[in-house]
Amino acid sequence: MRERRWGRIMIVTSISAREPLSSLMISNALRPGLHGLVNSLSRQVAGDGVTVNAIMPGYTATERLQELGIDDAKVASQIPAGRLGRPEEFAALATFLASERAAYICGQAIACDGGFLRSI
Repeated sequence: MRERRWGRIMIVTSISAREPLSSLMISNALRPGLHGLVNSLSRQVAGDGVTVNAIMPGYTATERLQELGIDDAKVASQIPAGRLGRPEEFAALATFLASERAAYICGQAIACDGGFLRSI
């Protein structure tokens, strides 16, 4: 990527990287470290046309939520958008970050969570 002077690196973390969720202890411990990696690596490669960002999905309608036994309606009531996210909404964010139009977005952690995160 550096030789070609163009590249996109995206790390999928979770909203728990910024705001711990009580039922996800391992995630709460590991994912903030990935944000440190994004920040450090992005500073090293941005000048070479390579962007590094983290994408933080919130509650998204996937099989994983079913596996965790999460009540969709209960969670949706806590999300300002009033619903769970759809996988294609998350994919749209990733697609944009992979595009040339996102060339100046680097070193960021961007939530796709319907407004769930309360932290700044």
